Order: sequence, then C-alpha cells, then structure tokens
Amino acid sequence: MSIDNLNRPQVAELGKIDLKATAGNGLKNACNLIRQDLQALPEDAFDQSFGGSSRTVADLVYEVILVNDHVGLVIRGEEPFDWPDDGWIKAPDDFRTKDVVLKGFEKSSEKIIATVEALSTEELEGTVQTEHGLRTRFQRCQFITLHMWYHSGQLNFIQTLLGDDGWHWK
Repeated sequence: MSIDNLNRPQVAELGKIDLKATAGNGLKNACNLIRQDLQALPEDAFDQSFGGSSRTVADLVYEVILVNDHVGLVIRGEEPFDWPDDGWIKAPDDFRTKDVVLKGFEKSSEKIIATVEALSTEELEGTVQTEHGLRTRFQRCQFITLHMWYHSGQLNFIQTLLGDDGWHWK
C-alpha cells in the first residue's frame, strides 16, 4: 500500500462519514504501518535502550498491544484487565525478539480489527464507560488509531538513530 493510496473515509452521503469504514480503515492502515516499521528494524533494535533509559521497540509494541487489547475488551462489553500502574510499560523478558514482537502484534491487530468489523454503525455510535468517562466505540477506535500512529513515529525515530533514514512504508 502506498502512503499516497491509504484508504480514505467512505462517504455514504454528501456530508456524512461512514463510521464503520472510517474506523476499520483507520485501524487497518495504522496496523499496516507499524507492521512495516517492525519488519524494517533489525533484530538487535527490539531490546536496545538508547542511553539506558529509553524504552525499547519491544516495550513500545508491548504497550500498543496492551492498549489495543484493553480497548477491545471495553468495546466488546467485556471486563477489562487492570491497567499496570508501574510507570512506563516494559515488555516481559520473553517478549524481546523481533519474531515474538511481530507475532504478538499480528495477533492483537487481527483481534481488534475483527472486533471493529463485527460492529454495526449503530454499535460504533453507542457509548462505553472508559477511565475518562463515556465515549463512543468510534471514539475508542480513533484513540487506538492515533495511539498506533504516535508509536509508529517513535519506531521511525529509532530507525534513524540506528542509521536507517529510509522510507519503509509501501
């Protein structure tokens, strides 16, 4: 997928946005970009901390997975797990290789995309209780998408720190 050809919001009628297509395409695009970012990074980057205090690629992706899974539970009306309140999220020791991180991200991505694809427009417009009050399911999808784009930027910055200034999105 070319960055110039990202899926655009589908317009059902002039002036109306198709929430289902917008939510689904936004998530798919964000997942695709992170997947490409991860594939472009070398193996040793996944457990490398710059300066000893920065988060690793594994840490960043582990957080993305936790957020996607947590929000997915809320969107589906299931009981979310307690959020770890220990400061910055750190990946466990068994989640620090490129292969494990990619597989974990793929599994989480497939689950959140399937969750959103199963929702009707009316369900996307429906509200759920979050830590910040009532939000629509569509707003939660927007949050997940924004969160992934944010971390994609961090992954791209890490690429440059490793001497790779190439553009890896297709």
